[in-house]
Amino acid sequence: MIAILEELVAHLALERLEEDLFRGPSRDLGTNQVFGGQVLGQALRAAQYTVGDRRIHSLHAYFLRRGDYNAPIVYEVDRSRDGRSFSARRVVAIQHGQPIFTLAASFQRSEAGLEFQPRMPEVPAPESLPGIREYEPEETDRLPEKVRRLMRLSAPFDLRPVDTGQQRHARDVVACRRFWMKTVDRLPDDDDLHRAILAYVSDYGLLTTALQPHGLRHLDASLQMASIDHAMWFHRPFRMDAWLLCEYEAISTSNARGLARGNLYAQDGTLIATTMQEGLIRIRDGGR
Repeated sequence: MIAILEELVAHLALERLEEDLFRGPSRDLGTNQVFGGQVLGQALRAAQYTVGDRRIHSLHAYFLRRGDYNAPIVYEVDRSRDGRSFSARRVVAIQHGQPIFTLAASFQRSEAGLEFQPRMPEVPAPESLPGIREYEPEETDRLPEKVRRLMRLSAPFDLRPVDTGQQRHARDVVACRRFWMKTVDRLPDDDDLHRAILAYVSDYGLLTTALQPHGLRHLDASLQMASIDHAMWFHRPFRMDAWLLCEYEAISTSNARGLARGNLYAQDGTLIATTMQEGLIRIRDGGR
């Protein structure tokens, strides 16, 4: 496994302080706060450590305060219920004595049932598409140096946009974004790890889809954006080191908030997860 992916896997491996108390590291990704996906992925890992062989099928999270990347985060797990088929957990992420994030998660033992899913959209194969760093270098040049360095040298994900025109000319397109994604190297055969990494990366680009109907970009100086809540449903097994198609769609913008939904498919067309995120989208004074 290449170094940047080893770093991500290690970043999601928590230290157990007590039976249901865990501590995770933070890291500077070039922003002024902890990346929301980090807290989401680590909180899910904390819950996973307490449920045995049951697998996550849904989670609902709220971002309460900005995280400090200079300090570790403590995760306190409440074992709300363990039934015959399902286990419920509540996780509170604490930093500097205050809760910064809460997670409610439900886990289920594997069982057979009815099967239905929508058809995956027809898109070009990922192997035929350029990576995100190849098609939009001018955007990379506008980012802070710390972010540019991470993107150039150590990004753990290979992202292949399907709708490059939607990225560059948002006013002329529908509020939808599609791209292929996988990790840049093979991961261990650990289903819980693959789900935690998907939770981690699901915070990339989902909320910004709600900017497309307005012709705005997340780098616009007039914008203030922050995650408020995040939900995920895990439908079927998958691997993060195999190609996944992410289809993100803006649902609504109002009251300085935006809502977006995403469906994620394996390359064979299997729907593996659905996600939704609401966040703050505020135009600062003097902005358009």
